[in-house]
Amino acid sequence: MKFCQSNEILYILLPDYAAHEAVYLSQAIASDDFAMKENPKYVNKVVAPTMEPVKSIGGFRTVPDYSFDTMPDDYAALVLIGGFGWTTSIADMVVPIVKQAIEKGKIVGAICNAASFLAKHGVLNTVKHTGNGLEQLKLWGGDNYTNSNGYVHTQAVCDNNIVTANGSATLEFTRELLLLLENDTPERIEMYYQFNKQGFCNLFPR
Repeated sequence: MKFCQSNEILYILLPDYAAHEAVYLSQAIASDDFAMKENPKYVNKVVAPTMEPVKSIGGFRTVPDYSFDTMPDDYAALVLIGGFGWTTSIADMVVPIVKQAIEKGKIVGAICNAASFLAKHGVLNTVKHTGNGLEQLKLWGGDNYTNSNGYVHTQAVCDNNIVTANGSATLEFTRELLLLLENDTPERIEMYYQFNKQGFCNLFPR
C-alpha cells in the first residue's frame, strides 16, 4: 500500500466536537506502551474552520494547527471527528476538503455524525459503511444517499480507504484506521484494542 509523502494525520474538529472520539487514535499514533514515541510514523494535526480555539462538547478548547484555508494538500489521512457541528452550516466548508481527499484516494475516517455528513454528500454511495443507524443515514442523506444496501450494522467498517463508525465505536474506529495506516503490526494493534476494550483486570486477572 502506498501513502502520500506527508505523514500528517489531519483531524477535522468543528465546534462542539466529541473529544473522546479522537483520543484512542491520536494516542496510539503518538505513543507506545511506555512513553511518547521518539520517531512516530505519523504526526497528529488539528484542522478547524479558523485558527481560533475550537470547543468540544465538554468545554475543552483545542488550538488548531491549521485552518481550512491553511491546511496542506498532502497528508496521510483525513479524520472527521463527530459532534454537533456537523448539523450546522459550518460543515458545508468541509465538503470540498472531503471530495478532494476522495479524488486523491486518501484515507478518510468519519465517526458518529461525521459519517452521517458523508451520507448527506453522497460519499458512501460506492462503499460498504456504517454510522449511527441506517435511519439516521437516510434522514441526513435524503436523495443523495442511495446505498442503503451498503450499510452494515456493526461498530466500524473499512472499505476502499474509507472508515466509518457509530458514536459508540471509538475503539473500533481506531483499530480500523490503525490497520489501514499500518501504524504497527496487526498483533500489537489488536492488543491495544483489547486492552482498552476489556480493561486491565479482565485481561490480567489475579
